[in-house]
Amino acid sequence: MPIYVYLCEENGQTVEVRHGIDRDLGTWGEVCYAAQIPLGDTDFLASVRKVLTPPGIAVPKSNAEIRNMGFTKLVKRDDGVYENVTRSGGEARYMRRGEADSLPHLNKKIGD
Repeated sequence: MPIYVYLCEENGQTVEVRHGIDRDLGTWGEVCYAAQIPLGDTDFLASVRKVLTPPGIAVPKSNAEIRNMGFTKLVKRDDGVYENVTRSGGEARYMRRGEADSLPHLNKKIGD
């Protein structure tokens, strides 16, 4: 279900509400009921308007971008075997269960 943002002109508050596209809320009371929030001091019949917001779009990152941001991406290849597709420096290509020297160098990526 989409999330809509409503603005109450009387109190200046904006509220995010999740509801179907076929529903339209017109009063502060309807918005509060749908969002499960208290009315407060605002009149139940105070008018609200829907605010246009940009859609949230997730753009996938490449392995190089993930590595440059300081993350490690492991892809499972076999039972207990993971490929480090963001390896850098002297890191092993494959991380295997029980082999400590195949672990990514997290101490070089994590800082205070």
